Amino acid sequence: MVERGMPARRHTRILIGVGAAVVVVGFVAFFALSPLSPAFEAEDSLPAPTWASPAAAPVEAATPTGTGVAGIVDPAWLDETAESTGIPERALAAYAGVAIAKAVQMPTCGLSWNTLAAIGFAESRHGTHDGSSVGPDGTVTPGIFGIALEGGATALIPDSDAGAVDGDAEYDRAVGPMQLIPQTWRNWHVDASGDGLEDPQNIDDAVAASGNYLCRASGDMASETGWQAGIAAYNSDPDYAVIIAETGSRYRSQAQ
Repeated sequence: MVERGMPARRHTRILIGVGAAVVVVGFVAFFALSPLSPAFEAEDSLPAPTWASPAAAPVEAATPTGTGVAGIVDPAWLDETAESTGIPERALAAYAGVAIAKAVQMPTCGLSWNTLAAIGFAESRHGTHDGSSVGPDGTVTPGIFGIALEGGATALIPDSDAGAVDGDAEYDRAVGPMQLIPQTWRNWHVDASGDGLEDPQNIDDAVAASGNYLCRASGDMASETGWQAGIAAYNSDPDYAVIIAETGSRYRSQAQ
């Protein structure tokens, strides 16, 4: 059954759609931008986390402040949580807005904003990789493109989109702040910003597509085994799971 969308809430129309295919497509991200390192220094007195348990749910705005997922997050919660975690506020609005909307559409998934934020940090430093920035509308400029997936040090993925998504007609590349490959974007493409466009370089759209992917791959991101299954579907490298677990756990602690 194809997921058709996150329902509108409080008169805010949130357009979340997916492609015709419903199968989960391979890896989503490939460390395609640069080698990753943990977001924070590990505390020697504490064991490394094996997963990022869900943070407290973000607060929904009493009245939407704008269209799309970013507008359904309470501004005071955004200000406080951005300050305590160091996550840029516009990126945090995407992570939190998708978590709120997904909790309505698929409550059994238990997708948390802190896991989405950890992935956003690992993949593109919240849309700021190599000098890029996230605009007020959520669009990342300049666009973020990973290296060509031509085998050797990366997976081998020949071009699947004639370069339409990633600008490369020979090999696929991961794109946008969540580093989605064209095949994955084609299956989970969304308009979560409410601007009428589906753009993997828009952080609202990219985070929502990632959320749909994770929930379909796992079905239970609120349990340790389900979380591990979802993250492994996103990227199967064991080091990746460690980074997401450490970063997501730290964001949860900082937001308390």
